[in-house]
Amino acid sequence: MIRTLLLSALACLFSLTAFAQDDEPQADIQFDKLTHDFGTFSEKDGKQTCTFTFTNTGNAPLVINQAYASCGCTVATYTKDPVQPGESGTVEVTYNGKGKTAGHFKKTVSVRSNAKREVVRLTIEGTMTADK
Repeated sequence: MIRTLLLSALACLFSLTAFAQDDEPQADIQFDKLTHDFGTFSEKDGKQTCTFTFTNTGNAPLVINQAYASCGCTVATYTKDPVQPGESGTVEVTYNGKGKTAGHFKKTVSVRSNAKREVVRLTIEGTMTADK
């Protein structure tokens, strides 16, 4: 009997803790797109850049901590200031294929933040032709 009462009390305590955590303010991130295709371009066209726009759909300020690319030919810059609920920011991704092997490429940028979903992966791709 005591064991059943103790288990019931613990179950109630865990339930209350879970509900309390759901009420805490938390940022959430929603991107306008998760992929971008540059299509076909020549190496002589230089760097290719695209912008991913995100919105804070949560109820606390959103802070991007880091945006890192899968290789050195891709660089990401992002909104550094906290993004308030309902407001938007950007992650700008630049691919530099100069001196790289021509052909199709697919790169990812991992965006780490304080949002419910801590890491979001953005993907860029395209086909670069050789500069002749």
